[in-house]
Amino acid sequence: MAFFKWRNCNQRNPWEEKMFKERLDNVREQSPLIHNITNYVTVNDCANILLACGASPIMADDMEDVLDIATVCTGLNINIGTLNQRTIPSMYAAGRKANELEHPVLLDPVGAGASGIRTDTALGLLEEVQFTAIRGNISEIKTLALGSGSTRGVDASALDAVTIENIMDSVSFAKNFAKRTGTVIGITGPIDIVADSEKAYIIHNGHRMMGRITGSGCMLSAMMTAYLSANKDNPLDAAAAAVCAMGLAGEKAYERLGYRDGNSTYRNYLIDEIYHLTGKELEEGAKYEIY
Repeated sequence: MAFFKWRNCNQRNPWEEKMFKERLDNVREQSPLIHNITNYVTVNDCANILLACGASPIMADDMEDVLDIATVCTGLNINIGTLNQRTIPSMYAAGRKANELEHPVLLDPVGAGASGIRTDTALGLLEEVQFTAIRGNISEIKTLALGSGSTRGVDASALDAVTIENIMDSVSFAKNFAKRTGTVIGITGPIDIVADSEKAYIIHNGHRMMGRITGSGCMLSAMMTAYLSANKDNPLDAAAAAVCAMGLAGEKAYERLGYRDGNSTYRNYLIDEIYHLTGKELEEGAKYEIY
């Protein structure tokens, strides 16, 4: 039986009403320091979205730096968007150190399936590091689950798209992969799925304009790491809250666009909406089903 939170607002359980608010408030109250080994295309946006949501960013990817930084941080975001031979060992080292310290670790396997080095690195990290969450598009996640795949650069293949017609198959896939890896799986796109082995959120927030800017996914991964770090007791709900928050901010940002505003303005509005988002707004605006 599914719980349709967004269609049945008058019959919500009081605990469900406060769940996402608590996750957001915890981030703002704790201001977790997040270590990012991310790509140089979106590194500034990732830092700004972390500040906007109430967390603090630090970017460190050199081998002589990452172990010390991992020690002082509360969470680690590994993003393979611009891989090179210098940073790959740093990802392994930082991941192992974060595991040792019992800090949440997130993997964003950008472009896995598009090239050998991306696929091999993502699969290798999955073997060596215990991730709290993995967030990517459906093609990237399928590549990790199956060992190979195809993506359209860093975008999902149209053949893999999550649709209303195949949504339950996609939920089953996410739950099975979560069980196999012991991690929360976040599949993001026009329809988002966030799942562990027992429970899945199907999330309907967001706007197609989010696909017209570089970095909406990278920013979400950084912010999700902050939510995981501030809500260690429930990584599934924390990850789902982050996805709903980003999608809702995308909707609100689009509403602010003027006649001559474009994708650059939209990106700034997106960050601003995360900055101003309250727990009450998140609870009222989140659109999801639970399976």
